[in-house]
Amino acid sequence: MDGDEAEPVRQPAGGERPAGRRRRGRLRRAAPLTRLVVVLGLIVVIVVVAIVAVMVTGPPSKDDLLRQAGMTGKRELLIGVKDDQPGIALRDPATGVYTGFDIDIAYLIAGDLGFRPTDVRFLSIESEDRERMRAYDPKTRTHVTVDMVIASYSITPARTAAGANFSEPYLRTEQSVVTRKGHGRVEALADLADERVCTVATSTSADALRRAGIKNPKLEKKISSCITGLVDGRYDAATTDAAILAGFVHEPQYRGLLQHYDIGLEAEEKWGVNVGPNDALRTLVNLSLYHSWHDPDDRRWEEAYDRNLRPEEPDSDPQDVAVDQQPQVARPAVRQWPWQR
Repeated sequence: MDGDEAEPVRQPAGGERPAGRRRRGRLRRAAPLTRLVVVLGLIVVIVVVAIVAVMVTGPPSKDDLLRQAGMTGKRELLIGVKDDQPGIALRDPATGVYTGFDIDIAYLIAGDLGFRPTDVRFLSIESEDRERMRAYDPKTRTHVTVDMVIASYSITPARTAAGANFSEPYLRTEQSVVTRKGHGRVEALADLADERVCTVATSTSADALRRAGIKNPKLEKKISSCITGLVDGRYDAATTDAAILAGFVHEPQYRGLLQHYDIGLEAEEKWGVNVGPNDALRTLVNLSLYHSWHDPDDRRWEEAYDRNLRPEEPDSDPQDVAVDQQPQVARPAVRQWPWQR
């Protein structure tokens, strides 16, 4: 350059680096932070997509089931129950109050569905109406469809095939026989072949009588009618589930008049809740029964048994009233957390 020396590059005052270098330094420092933000963003997207996928393809949550079952916002739960079975489901004619093991189980399930006891209304249901879930409503003086049936209703393939939609069992018992005191010992239904034996028309006991060769069983709509007929001499024996008969044997008005017999049938009677076509409600009922069985701190089932059935055992001895442990219940497919499959 014409022999002149090149003018040296002047550094900014105060030793500062040029602006371009400062920008490049900031970019280099910002790059790891940017990458971290991008990675975290990808993780969030993946988690959200996974949760959405699980919520779409995985099992429903309890809230989902409550909506599907029509329970959300519902103000009253209608439950069909028996009204003439002491210890199981008995209606006080003076007060209209229902008491018994089935009633306590109904409150247990209703509570887990979000209903207070005052939100539950019991309607008396006949045995032949349990499958159709139709019960008489004294308020409207018409028959109505109840939300569920908890009425000493044994789970059988025939009833399931006919349309009953049962929960998991909540009680195990067996069929038995009662006679008046002084009757000869009964060890099998066949021992009653020549006698007047009463049971409920649409019960599993009616089928058992026919299989045992009892040609003309006396069929009533209510088991209480069989017991009344037995005491006044119109019938020689009555048969149905032991948990039901034990209540009559224990009743003060019948105590000392009746004898309870074990007839040696191997088949168990497993009682279930019929919810009809409401599959979501069936899952919710099973969830309630599962928590009752699985949670050692949940003593509601045990308290119901101790309050209603255990006091009856001495009067029915040696006949076993029922199994005093809640039947095991498999955990239903219900999602507790959004990511749970």
